[in-house]
Amino acid sequence: MQDKYFPHDVERAAHAHWSACDAYRVTEDASRKKFYACSMLPYPSGKLHMGHVRNYTINDMLTRQLRMSGYNVLMPMGWDAFGLPAENAALKNGMSPAQWTRDNIAYMKQQMQPLGLAIDWSREVTTCDPAYYKWNQWLFLRMLEKGIAYRKTQVVNWDPVDQTVLANEQVIDGKGWRTGAPVEKREIPGYYLRITDYAEELLDFVTGDKLPGWPERVKLMQENWIGKSEGVRFAFTHDVAGDDGAPIGGGRMYVFTTRADTIMGVTFCAVAPEHPLAAHAARTCPALAAFIEECRTGGTTEAELATQEKKGLRTGLSVTHPLTGEPVEVWVGNYVLMGYGDGAVMGVPAHDERDFAFALKYGIEIRQVVLVDGAHFDYHRWQDWYADKQRGVTINSDSFSGLNHKDAVHAVAHALEQKGLGEKKTTWRLRDWGVSRQRYWGTPIPIIHCSVHGAVPVPEKDLPVVLPQDCIPDGSGNPLQRHEGFHAGVTCPVCGQGARRETDTMDTFVDSAWYFMRYCDPKNDQAMVTDSANYWMPMDQYIGGIEHAILHLLYARFWTKVMRDLGLVQVDEPFTRLLTQGMVLNHIYSHRSDNGGRDYFWPQDVEHVHDAAGKIIGARLVRAVGDLPAGAAIAYEGVGTMSKSKNNGVDPKDLIGKYGADTARLYTIFTAPPEATLEWNDAAVEGSYRFLRRVWSFGARLSATDVQAAVPAGASGARDAAFGKGAKALRREIHQLLRQVDYDYQRMQYNTVVSGAMKMLNALEDFQASDPADPLALTEGFGILLRCLYPVTPHITHGLWSGLGYAAALGDLLDAPWPQVDAQALVQDEIELMLQVNGKLRGAILVPAQADRTAIERIALASPVFAAQAAGAAPKRVIVVPGRLVNVVLK
Repeated sequence: MQDKYFPHDVERAAHAHWSACDAYRVTEDASRKKFYACSMLPYPSGKLHMGHVRNYTINDMLTRQLRMSGYNVLMPMGWDAFGLPAENAALKNGMSPAQWTRDNIAYMKQQMQPLGLAIDWSREVTTCDPAYYKWNQWLFLRMLEKGIAYRKTQVVNWDPVDQTVLANEQVIDGKGWRTGAPVEKREIPGYYLRITDYAEELLDFVTGDKLPGWPERVKLMQENWIGKSEGVRFAFTHDVAGDDGAPIGGGRMYVFTTRADTIMGVTFCAVAPEHPLAAHAARTCPALAAFIEECRTGGTTEAELATQEKKGLRTGLSVTHPLTGEPVEVWVGNYVLMGYGDGAVMGVPAHDERDFAFALKYGIEIRQVVLVDGAHFDYHRWQDWYADKQRGVTINSDSFSGLNHKDAVHAVAHALEQKGLGEKKTTWRLRDWGVSRQRYWGTPIPIIHCSVHGAVPVPEKDLPVVLPQDCIPDGSGNPLQRHEGFHAGVTCPVCGQGARRETDTMDTFVDSAWYFMRYCDPKNDQAMVTDSANYWMPMDQYIGGIEHAILHLLYARFWTKVMRDLGLVQVDEPFTRLLTQGMVLNHIYSHRSDNGGRDYFWPQDVEHVHDAAGKIIGARLVRAVGDLPAGAAIAYEGVGTMSKSKNNGVDPKDLIGKYGADTARLYTIFTAPPEATLEWNDAAVEGSYRFLRRVWSFGARLSATDVQAAVPAGASGARDAAFGKGAKALRREIHQLLRQVDYDYQRMQYNTVVSGAMKMLNALEDFQASDPADPLALTEGFGILLRCLYPVTPHITHGLWSGLGYAAALGDLLDAPWPQVDAQALVQDEIELMLQVNGKLRGAILVPAQADRTAIERIALASPVFAAQAAGAAPKRVIVVPGRLVNVVLK
């Protein structure tokens, strides 16, 4: 065994060993308890960063430790290979998304392999493979049959220059990311999945303590996104007639509110720009038509609307208040979405913060109808108590005055129901999942369009509908629309006449909604899932970033329930436990391009600009990048999450090249708890490397002391050996630390696992061997250290385990038994008690652990410390506090 630690030699040997024995191939085994641990599959952007290393190392630690504990553990890997970034790269580099994706997967696998992860690569899936997305299409057709999938119009972002639909992230300040053209809203047909049919069950599992292994904040985020609201849906009546002379909407404009207790405070109503009343008013009002057109360039999601400036314009129309009979002005508001509820809201400025600001801006009346005792209403300044449902009592509300929130809602609902204008209703924030994307690089939607029979499902025997691999997007729309081969020879499955394929592709969340089930039997071409899924599912531990806490997890939960209802799987929920690991942070640098886009720069290309106090106030390039010369000033955005899109990741390849994979793994685990963020620190990386060198050096010295003969004795030999006082103290400390490390593994507190291993090494290094049995204590202790450290740093521990001869006694470290705490080692022969004389601490004494009070008194009075303090004086009494101290009171 080498005296010095050369990480690349050690890691090369470990990889050769694992490869030779096919160490990580996993099969189903009904005789063993299974554990399925999975990290969220990465997008093949081209480079892993240390955030990925942290995620996968957490998973790897779990996998290795449980395997040593006797579990049959599955840790697979795949690639979330469809998506918009590939199309953006194709536009930029002039290559097909297929080639870009495949090249990136190959490179990222090269980055991943040196980490020594215990991945069963025989189960690898790539979502852009037809063998995978065939089953996206197959299940979509099953959903279509069951009515879970359906077609309707949808509002999208449209770039009028590129003639293409843009994702929300491609819209920057209301303009297309590439062309800079004002983005329009357009309604086009698309396919939806009825996730709302599962809303109650999805909510019940996150609120009913049915996911105890999930973080509370994630369950709350899911609960809020599903958004169950109990309130009242009612109508404002009107006589606004349409082109046919009949009242629009039957003469009723419906709204939903959870605050029916404030109905007497309504001073205006707002409708979405697409609402029929808005369209009717705009025909005779050019200003309103222009405003509605302006709204078409705004956001299409709740998140976007929440942050944009609230604007409105009068329609000149009015509706009738259902209880007072008063006319209520109708406005068009850019913050009202037609796709949510009925596309109209009641405005109660006095008790809704958004309405309050809107009323102040446009001079609309504010009418207080709720009072909190002792509080003063200010018509010019919003105060949080205005919206307080718990303490508020209705005022200025005629017969509804003097009621609390609950009673007022009930009374108003009853009055509206009596008039036939409303009723209590439960609504959901959750909307059906629109899965159509007007983009190329995704799963083709298996629909054929016939001029006679319309949208016809592709027959199952013709699946998969294969996506052409040769398209290179140029920004002029979806290239599938122009791809002759994609449409060649396509006929209607009903009438046999010539037809065209659907050119929309599926949302990439479809790919990630079930990949973890495909891992269970990825090579089967006859079924989407097999009985293997019944063995492995539900997944025991899922690991990924908090940024996926809502949509990905929600869609995966929904998809699982659909598969259950179709008889494909037997589980209600896919993930038993969830760990949202903290992000790895690094500095971010950017520059706004001429077309409004933003370019990001790698930290190695940048130097900071500091003020007189040393604070970072800016940044500049140290070398030319693109069109920017060296020395060009760029924006410093502070510290943020390592991200492929922001070019602030640290390439693990560089780090591994300098220090080795075990240092990279150790650093990401030790620096912070798994759930906490980790700010990159080069000095701390060096510290991790120094620790591993100490581990190797100690092992090299241990080898030199010829203790290999003690290894075969194993744990039983350690228990039976006649250890001296020093060896007993060492064993006690090692086993105390093992007990804590074992506990930390169970709760996945991996940073303290590493600190426990460091304390073990300190104890071993400090031990001075003197008795014949001491080498056995050292050998046992180092063997425990290697096994505790192995899940986080498998290469160095494998090298030491094999080189020192542990494998001969305990087997390959891959499957070596997890060390057990020796209760006998924790028993102390002697304990230390503080010795006080007349209440003042004077020293300490050692007493047998089982000594009674009389024996303790005798030892204390016979101690040199007491003799020196007493100076011949006789003790008056002796006070013994068991396990802590002895106090001798002198006469």
